[in-house]
Amino acid sequence: MMPATPPLHYLALGDSYTIGEAVAADQRWPAVLVQQLRQAGVVIDDPHIIAVTGWTTDELARGMDAASPIPPYDLVTLQIGVNDQYRGRPADEYRSQFASLLARAVALTGNRPTRVVVASIPDWGVTRFAHEQGRDRAVIASELDVYNAIARGETSRAGAHFVDITGISREHPGLVADDGLHPSAAQYRLWVDRIAPAVRAALGPSR
Repeated sequence: MMPATPPLHYLALGDSYTIGEAVAADQRWPAVLVQQLRQAGVVIDDPHIIAVTGWTTDELARGMDAASPIPPYDLVTLQIGVNDQYRGRPADEYRSQFASLLARAVALTGNRPTRVVVASIPDWGVTRFAHEQGRDRAVIASELDVYNAIARGETSRAGAHFVDITGISREHPGLVADDGLHPSAAQYRLWVDRIAPAVRAALGPSR
């Protein structure tokens, strides 16, 4: 009898988008990603999620301190920064704190940067919530573009994978949950279709 394949361990780091605010637990994008990987024959645990709605980069760092995740993980995803932008924090501060989080993510894989996948920040400025609040869509888009450019650059420098899902949020502004702000399950599935190829590349040809 062939020995059983040990399951891969997956850590998802983020904020409301990672925890799936306003959707069911099995509709969160990390959960949908795992479902898709399993359908492809990948043996993988349920995601270990460290994420809370409203978290900024520094709050995620403190959340990681409190959770004390135990390495090594075979896959770590990171998506953070929307609340830094929402609170008006400067781009240089985001760069420093994102780079620190990314380094921690790499360390949690056992220093395998190719096992880290970063997802970009979606554009909440296109949502019904932003419209009802009278927010300036162009300003939000511009600031998020700066943040995402920073994340892309730092991710490339670290040797990890970067996936741009921002365009999906802009192309499908109506795919939001009942709160009018957070993505719907349908939008999360579109994200996973974009993220999954990078994850398969991160896990290697045998996965």
